Amino acid sequence: MEPFTTFCAVAVPIDIANCDTDQIIPARFLRRHWTDPDYDKFLLHDHRFGEDGNEKDFAFNRDAFRAGRIFVADVNWGCGSSREDAARVLVANGVRAVIAPSFGDIHYANCVRNGILPIRLASDDCAALRRQLNDNPGAEIAIDLETQSVTGPDQARYEFAIAAADKHRLLNGLDDIAVTMEYAEAIDAFETGHKARLDWAY
Repeated sequence: MEPFTTFCAVAVPIDIANCDTDQIIPARFLRRHWTDPDYDKFLLHDHRFGEDGNEKDFAFNRDAFRAGRIFVADVNWGCGSSREDAARVLVANGVRAVIAPSFGDIHYANCVRNGILPIRLASDDCAALRRQLNDNPGAEIAIDLETQSVTGPDQARYEFAIAAADKHRLLNGLDDIAVTMEYAEAIDAFETGHKARLDWAY
C-alpha cells in the first residue's frame, strides 16, 4: 500500500448529501472483481452514466475534473452497506483522499485499510471548498497528513483530527498484514515461550 504523507491534486466537488455505498458502487457491480479493466467506471456509475451508457453532466465527467484524485463530499459520505468495494472503486480511480463533514463508520475504516485518507471537516468548510472547486474547475487541494492539515484553492488552511493508529497506518502504507507483522518479534517470543512452558503439547 502506498504511504500517504503529503498530497496535492485536482479536487472534485461531489454535491450529494447522504451518498451511500450503493451510489458509490451500485450493487449490480459487486460480483465484478477489482482487476476488471472497467472497474473504474463503476464509481458513482448511475450519477455518471445514463441507461444508454453515455455520460451525464456530472462533475467527475467534466474534463477539468477527470484527473481529480481528491473528493470533497457532503454530509454522511459512504453511509449504508459495509461493502469494501466502495473503497476499492475509489482506489481504482486513483482517489487518495475524501473530505466530508461525516462518514459512514464502516466506509471510513475501509478507506483507511485501502490507503485512502478520510478527512472530516466542518460542514461549512466542506461547502466552501466545494464552491471554490465548482467556481474554479481544475483547482487543487493540498493535504499534509503529518501536520493534519488541508490547504484549499484559496490557500485557507484547515486542521483535521485522525486516530493515531490510522495516521500511523497511512503514513507508513500498512495494510492489515503489514500492521500485524509490526509485532512479528513479539509473536515469535510468545510462541517460543509458549512452547517452552507447554512442551508436552508439541
